[in-house]
Amino acid sequence: MIIRRANERGYADHGWLRSYHTFSFANYVDPKHMGFRALRVINEDRVTGGHGFGAHSHRNMEIISYVLEGEMEHKDNMGNGEVMRPGDVQRMSAGTGVQHSEFNHSEQSDLHFLQIWIEPKQLGIAPSYEQKAFPPAERQGKWRLVASEEGRDGSVGINQDVNLYAGLFAAGENTTTPPTRHAWLHVVNGTMEINGETFGAGDAAAFQPEEMITLTGKEAGEVLLFDLA
Repeated sequence: MIIRRANERGYADHGWLRSYHTFSFANYVDPKHMGFRALRVINEDRVTGGHGFGAHSHRNMEIISYVLEGEMEHKDNMGNGEVMRPGDVQRMSAGTGVQHSEFNHSEQSDLHFLQIWIEPKQLGIAPSYEQKAFPPAERQGKWRLVASEEGRDGSVGINQDVNLYAGLFAAGENTTTPPTRHAWLHVVNGTMEINGETFGAGDAAAFQPEEMITLTGKEAGEVLLFDLA
């Protein structure tokens, strides 16, 4: 288990946007943390009310958005326009090129979300978009598959051999970790005990194939688990 602590991440403060970077991104460059397998970006973003990301372009990247607090309006040049709320998972395959915007229209509440980039399995595919809701009951005390290559079990489909699980764990609660190859575990919030170590919000760890992962909630929280080829 290789631990990546929250306070070791890169940080950028743009006033309306505060962002922590698990891996190198924009002006934050760390040769030791360029990504993990196909996982390229995990940004923890907080956007103040009345602000957001204007229309901008992406190519050949699988982009997953995961809202933790607040609401995010998404619009793109494929004709999609939806509002994301906590528990929603959005996948956008940028492929040959897509333009989109993300905005927090609330004047009272910050938007807090994770922006995840995964390198695609195939380049130059037609852009596409998908968004699904995963209620807390589907994630409480267990791992819920929320993204997979084939869109298994009602998850969003992704152009890469990756399985992404989300779980909510109360204090004292644990469950069997699904089989993983190379694994990246990211604590979204709360406090967890993982392989005997205490993890807080923003802490993460990498695991090699067949490495045992034991997790128990210490303070109620949420965890994401990436299973990567």
